[in-house]
Amino acid sequence: MFFTYRPAKLMLAVSAIVLIGASWVNMRGVSSEATKADNPRLDKLKLLPGFKAEHLYSPSDNKQGSWVSMAFDNKGRMITSDQYGFLYRLELPPIGSGVQQPKIEKLKVGNVQPGDTTVGMGYAQGLLYAFNSLYVMVNNRENKNFGKGSGLYRLQDKDGDDQFETVTLLKSLKGEGEHGPHSIKLSPDGKSLYLMCGNFTDVPKMDAYRLPPVWKEDNLFPAIKDPRGHATDRMAPGGWLAKIDPDGQKWELMGAGFRNTFDFDFNDAGDVIGYDSDMEWDFGLPWYKPTRICHITSGAEFGWRTAASNWSPTFADCLPAVLNMGQGSPTGVFAGRGARFPQKYQKAVYAFDWSFGIMYAVHLQPQGSTYSATAEEFISGSPLPLTDGLVGPDGAVYFLTGGRRLESDLYRVTYTGTESVAANTQAPTLTPEHQIRTKLEQYHGDPMAGAIEAAWPYLNHPDRFIRYAARIAVEHQPVSQWQAKALAETDPVRATYAIIALARHGDPALKSQMLNTLLKIKFDPLTETQQLDVMRAIELVCTRAGLPEGADKAKVIAYLSPRYPAKTAVLNRAYSKLLISFDAPGVIEKTLALLDKNNEDIGPVGGQTVTASSDLILRNPQYGLDIAKMLEKLPPAQQTYYATMLSSANTGWTPALWDRYFSWFAKAFKYQGGRSYIGFIDKARKLALNHVPKDQFEKYNKLSGADLLTASGNDIVSDYSPKGPGRQWKLEKAVAIVDSGSGTRDFATGQKIYSAILCSRCHSMGGQGGDIGPDLTQLGTRFSNKDILEAIINPNKAVSDQYASTIFYLKNGQSVLGRLVSEDKVNYSISQNPFAPDQLRKVPKSTVTSKKYSTESVMLPGLINSLNGDELKDLIAYLKAGGNQNNDVYKAGSKGK
Repeated sequence: MFFTYRPAKLMLAVSAIVLIGASWVNMRGVSSEATKADNPRLDKLKLLPGFKAEHLYSPSDNKQGSWVSMAFDNKGRMITSDQYGFLYRLELPPIGSGVQQPKIEKLKVGNVQPGDTTVGMGYAQGLLYAFNSLYVMVNNRENKNFGKGSGLYRLQDKDGDDQFETVTLLKSLKGEGEHGPHSIKLSPDGKSLYLMCGNFTDVPKMDAYRLPPVWKEDNLFPAIKDPRGHATDRMAPGGWLAKIDPDGQKWELMGAGFRNTFDFDFNDAGDVIGYDSDMEWDFGLPWYKPTRICHITSGAEFGWRTAASNWSPTFADCLPAVLNMGQGSPTGVFAGRGARFPQKYQKAVYAFDWSFGIMYAVHLQPQGSTYSATAEEFISGSPLPLTDGLVGPDGAVYFLTGGRRLESDLYRVTYTGTESVAANTQAPTLTPEHQIRTKLEQYHGDPMAGAIEAAWPYLNHPDRFIRYAARIAVEHQPVSQWQAKALAETDPVRATYAIIALARHGDPALKSQMLNTLLKIKFDPLTETQQLDVMRAIELVCTRAGLPEGADKAKVIAYLSPRYPAKTAVLNRAYSKLLISFDAPGVIEKTLALLDKNNEDIGPVGGQTVTASSDLILRNPQYGLDIAKMLEKLPPAQQTYYATMLSSANTGWTPALWDRYFSWFAKAFKYQGGRSYIGFIDKARKLALNHVPKDQFEKYNKLSGADLLTASGNDIVSDYSPKGPGRQWKLEKAVAIVDSGSGTRDFATGQKIYSAILCSRCHSMGGQGGDIGPDLTQLGTRFSNKDILEAIINPNKAVSDQYASTIFYLKNGQSVLGRLVSEDKVNYSISQNPFAPDQLRKVPKSTVTSKKYSTESVMLPGLINSLNGDELKDLIAYLKAGGNQNNDVYKAGSKGK
């Protein structure tokens, strides 16, 4: 999820040492309440007008771990779980009672005896009280503290002592960790359970499958695995959603193709809404998809495939997101139903971002058989690692922070404004298209008489979700009943979707007939979407039945080649993939011509995002500065697509074409993407080198930038890399090491370390460097070793208003962070990226309701954690010397004090 959705982050460092003695400001948080206790856990929260937050409890302060999941039992008590520990039960203080804290009880489960330190039940990333039972989704590899592995457990109190003595394992699940088993919810009709698992959790054998279990990777794009080893053994279908009966006897797969959806809930219409994660290591690469709000319909496939095989949302055989959110770490999701909030917020679905501390209120509007959506910041804070939340029986919203053993807190949110909080009794609006889709979904199971006749006409419906539901309905029927119908279909859209179904279920020997049906379609009159669908159908025939040969190959090339290049970047992706796979004549020259262009931009995959990447930089120093570095030199994703696809081209190369092609890689290594960007480019480069003559290998290896890379190919060679071993430096230990002296320090090494950890990007020294932070030239004349180390290790302790960023709160409920550079009568001009300070964003004053200083320094905590003791001494010596190698610090006998 949050913490469970994120592989280890690329740790970029920006030194922002603040000037002690400068003018400080007390940067307290903003709330809708006029007065509030001086509580930093509340002060950091930003809430919408009319809402009030209470801090109820801090489990981490009471040695109760870091809480990541919650549920309410039939007596209105909250049950929570530590990510790596026990279950707890809380009696919450009534709203307005004045009682400050809940009553906390560690649950006794099974045969746990008093004083036993082993966990009877816990390690839960999903909790649900239903059917007089507590369902627990354990995410764990068996260990000495907790002997139960991942799976769904049912806890019952059969002897009436208000403890759960009966523990039943309903199903063991293979998978654990941050992409393992996650949340569990009660179905709208109260008869079933739904549960979600991440893409590191194997799909167990099911009793029924809404999504037919014929999934494959189905992508002709080069299957380059993550160069750093993430998810290299994880194949289709990725993360999945299942429906089960209360006793766990019948399991039905409802949908799949998620990367790592941690949580989901049902809206008022009974539709499943989930929040899927991105793979931030892929940022800047053409297959990267942002975090997404997904409407998970019956039999849904959302197209997660590992690394470069990840499906585009344009693929006809998967579903698109309702809303692209942007970068982040999705965690909790819950519907606002039952909240004593204004109607708008009762109908909202709330989605948590762990990394950047934002709880979004997602507002769904019916659109055809699915939804369009908008999102606003309901609550935000920094840091605010949101984990789980629910509407309580009292109508308040409760939420947790924590995860990854971070500081954990429990909050309550109530509405104290003037709008009505009367319960929403209005029935949800069901569009005619929604009714058609749900009617088709009744055929997503065992074969049914009349299913083909009912579904077939809807294969060409204008609504994409209806076309999808109709195809899945057809696929559930015996292929012998509709094979001939598919091959004979003449309607272009119905033929496309019928062949997609047949490619997935039919005999590969039908390859020629399937291609012939598709090639009879008159291509030019089709819309762009319909053209993409035809090309996707051709691709599926090839992935399932093999690439065409002979006359079939010639006919497909003749059908596609004259239309390439096309007018749009997304069409050119589809054309280049197919034509390069077919070794079409002239495709290399055409694709290289597109590669040379700098003006082809596909934009964010799936459309614009709710939150721009630049708006996240200053919300979280650890993760935000990763984004800052990438945005400074963002890779051209469309070029990367062509270059990677060309790495599989076998024929048609000439020395001149190779020269043009391989020189691109050396340029590509100068861009900055996610953590795996360099490694992916290098893997594509090496695939391409397999096609050059052996006597030309060294030439093209050098031309393509081999000398720029480390031995692993995952990083660019730098002047200096910390030797380590690093450690989590604490102030006292760091001061003791630096003050111990032990020899003359090395100026050249200190200078390299200063550059390697990017201090010069934000600070000037001796007239050179950035101006985001203070000039460090005279640092050593004013501050002690302890002063300097404290500013590095605890950057948020004091932030000068001269270098602080400002939070601008907007009328639309969003907020924007940046360093205020200037303003005029109309706009604020802000700089959001420390690595590109001259890139300014204008914020119209008419859109701003209020502003405040941020409490977060732009410096990354733990800057020195990659250094060993000697390296730390060299860095501090260089800082105290102000970059002057003749400083007394470097004289023999000096201890660097």
